[in-house]
Amino acid sequence: MAQIFPRSANRAPLILAVLALVLPAAAVAGVWYWFSPRFTDVGYRPVQPVPYSHRLHAGELRIDCRYCHASVEFSPIANVPPTQVCMNCHRVVKVDSAALEPIRQSAKTGAPMRWVRVHKLPEYAYFDHHAHVRSGVGCVTCHGHIEEMDVVQQAEPLSMGWCLDCHRNPQPNLRPVSEITNMTWKPAKDPAARARQLASLRPVRPPVECSGCHR
Repeated sequence: MAQIFPRSANRAPLILAVLALVLPAAAVAGVWYWFSPRFTDVGYRPVQPVPYSHRLHAGELRIDCRYCHASVEFSPIANVPPTQVCMNCHRVVKVDSAALEPIRQSAKTGAPMRWVRVHKLPEYAYFDHHAHVRSGVGCVTCHGHIEEMDVVQQAEPLSMGWCLDCHRNPQPNLRPVSEITNMTWKPAKDPAARARQLASLRPVRPPVECSGCHR
């Protein structure tokens, strides 16, 4: 009787057994690496109801972050600026711009603008903005160089591991409180000068236990 399968088919069970071990491990490793926030969240840049250029406002015009996000020093939550803040300038600047018509309608009707949130932590994670700002963590640490963005995008993963890296060693991310919104500030290279820069900051001991963020 003629042989139905070639002799090489004898290796098929061994190959299938190896694949059964390798493929699930490769799939788990791929999901663990490529499905992390560094790949799924970094670069997120939603379309906003009105185009707003941080490169123009915060970069070229050098408007301080706290003019629009006024509560970051006093509140756990960083506010989205209300329409009135926009109209403080745009009552006299670009009053006929078609792109700003939704802003003018919001001011006229009192209906808030529906801005799309870019940076958002899960509901089970507690984050206090003013605790970080008052401790000397600059805006650029978490939000990137926002003053260079025409369209705001997420610059950091904001994952638990990323936060814990800073909590375990916060010193490289600290700066004088007076320089919190200075996007171009650089720490002194000399250790003694660096220590003098941070001398005015309160002692920082960020929590690394679960209850610090999961309350």
